[in-house]
Amino acid sequence: MVEGDTAKRTAKPRVAGTPGTPSSPLGERLRRERDRLGLSLRELARRLEVSPSLVSQIETGKIQPSVRTLYAIVSELGVSLDELFAPPASSQAAPQQATAGASRRATRGASPEPSTDRVQRVHDRRAIELESGVRWERLTAWNDPDVEFLYATYAVGGASSPEGTLVRHNGREFGTVINGRLGVTVGFEEYVLEPGDSISFESSIPHRLHNDGDIDVRAIWVVLGRYHSSRSVELDEDAGGH
Repeated sequence: MVEGDTAKRTAKPRVAGTPGTPSSPLGERLRRERDRLGLSLRELARRLEVSPSLVSQIETGKIQPSVRTLYAIVSELGVSLDELFAPPASSQAAPQQATAGASRRATRGASPEPSTDRVQRVHDRRAIELESGVRWERLTAWNDPDVEFLYATYAVGGASSPEGTLVRHNGREFGTVINGRLGVTVGFEEYVLEPGDSISFESSIPHRLHNDGDIDVRAIWVVLGRYHSSRSVELDEDAGGH
């Protein structure tokens, strides 16, 4: 249980990123969306109340954002999380190759294969690497702004936000743990989910997911209706939190 008299305040994120890969797909997608809106790097930083250098480091892949920071950025840009899983425009050759393959099968008289747009093959999952060993893999084969359907991995010590901080946003969350023990803070309540356990809660309630165990946590996570407003994220921090 979180102490009921703990003072809280609404704040913008203090980004405490971890080293990333230069020119990472995530950073590139964020930069593309910012450019599409005609926002300067400095203006986005001003709206997020962080330094321009931090935004630049995220966009160039020098650091990875935390979950809460990513939500703050995509909410400010007005994009769905699914859009960030899409590959850059420069790597769109795969669909053409697939079409060519289908044409060759038809020429040989082979039976046509069923549509694959309903199925997300495990080897084709698109992923986002976040701060402190958090990894999200998209489980849908297409972009759906109303549903975030994720295979989530929290490495040992990984968390959706730094200790002492909580995040809230639009939507409702559902999750079940496959492996490990996942700590979930929802409001003033603290839960520990073990394999097979599940949880659901309103995302507007300040919350935090964290792995304090000694093995990686793997979970299936769903967020419904987060993308209902471009200004959906508020960050709650305990007094003195980082």
